[in-house]
Amino acid sequence: MAKVIVVTSGKGGVGKTTTSANFATGLALNGHRTAVLDFDVGLRNLDLIMGCERRVVYDFVNVINHEATLKQALIKDKQCPNLFVLPASQTRDKDALHVEGVERVIEELKKDFDYIVCDSPAGIEKGAMMAMYFADEALIVTNPEISSVRDSDRILGILAAKSKRAEMGIEPVKEHLLITRYSPKRAETGEMLSVSDIREILNIPLIGVVPESEAILQASNSGIPAIHHQDSDVAQAYSDIVKRFLGEEVPLRFVNRQKGGFLKRLFGGA
Repeated sequence: MAKVIVVTSGKGGVGKTTTSANFATGLALNGHRTAVLDFDVGLRNLDLIMGCERRVVYDFVNVINHEATLKQALIKDKQCPNLFVLPASQTRDKDALHVEGVERVIEELKKDFDYIVCDSPAGIEKGAMMAMYFADEALIVTNPEISSVRDSDRILGILAAKSKRAEMGIEPVKEHLLITRYSPKRAETGEMLSVSDIREILNIPLIGVVPESEAILQASNSGIPAIHHQDSDVAQAYSDIVKRFLGEEVPLRFVNRQKGGFLKRLFGGA
């Protein structure tokens, strides 16, 4: 049965779209037919990260308004035959999304896909609420700073109270904590919150830690999700996250500072 996963957080700029692109790609690379939906109506960044911006003809709102079919709007990823992107509209506002239309699109996607990944905009306005409403599971993306963690806590409250599952009184949305832009060295010196600090505040299961890395920017500029750059630490982190989501037991990486060997320390390494 198809699952709907929302990638969300209250704060902007924490890496939701990057996570949506890499997580959806990882699911597809593991053989699962996956669709990733951009709920950020008016801005639309997912297609840039996925490298398909020039192929956008119809969008999510066109499908909701019966101006195009889902088949016309879905864009097949160049790297993964199992992965499809449904872009947001740049010319409409958030009110173009409504429960009946979004539900119709998601139910149609469920017929053909194993996973539907919803890339939520920042904040708690209509686009974000729509992205969260139909979720079966949620990746709560947070940076190691108090404002980001506080806003993520607010999102947990909304998922618990205002999702469709909450309204129906059935099993709640399954929550996963995903920490991005983490530097063990800076956490040690108190420049950012530690993993244990964040886990204590939010108190939900940790699915993975993505290190602070230039590979993210390079991947975004190239339009190829970082998970394809297999030698990078970010690719390893997102690959681990996908494996854990799919039920594999994978040791947690990028949490502790890596100590250099004797020669590295002698010549000024960390």
